Amino acid sequence: MDREEPFAVDTSRLMVKVWHGQVYLADELLDGDVSGDSEDSPTSSVGVIRVTPGLATLNMGIDMGEVPITVVVADRDPGADLESHEDAVEISFESLSGRIVLLEWDWDEPRTHDLTPLPAGPGPYRIRFHVTGLDDHAGALVHHLQIWPEPFHDPAVLKTTSRNFLYLLDPDGFDPDQYASGTV
Repeated sequence: MDREEPFAVDTSRLMVKVWHGQVYLADELLDGDVSGDSEDSPTSSVGVIRVTPGLATLNMGIDMGEVPITVVVADRDPGADLESHEDAVEISFESLSGRIVLLEWDWDEPRTHDLTPLPAGPGPYRIRFHVTGLDDHAGALVHHLQIWPEPFHDPAVLKTTSRNFLYLLDPDGFDPDQYASGTV
């Protein structure tokens, strides 16, 4: 009788300070330097998340304030939670060292939250970002980030229900008249 082996999962529940709408998932080798997030670096983006080597910029849905985020690091795909969240995307991420932090940017100094070491060390990972509350005037209320080893492949939108998420996916193609009328 074959039984599936249990997989390793580490879950962190954090309150993070958002500044200019962003929080960063950064490789420790960047040492708090998010300047690599520039137009000169190879990038990939899918609405609420943008990646460059060693760095993922997470759009938290509010300009400033504290928000909750759950970060799950697993040794394989932990499965999407589409029932509990309004919007969800996936994107590939390259870890330079196999060690990552969640980084808040603030007036004075960045503050980091250490996360468990990545299970496969340096290399390619997949990030799934679930968000709920983007259309709420107070900003996104729930953020759920999952990270696991996986070869690189194209970004994917898994679920879209909020109008603000549609804007973040395609700001140039977004019709503000449809937004105002509630038809999107």
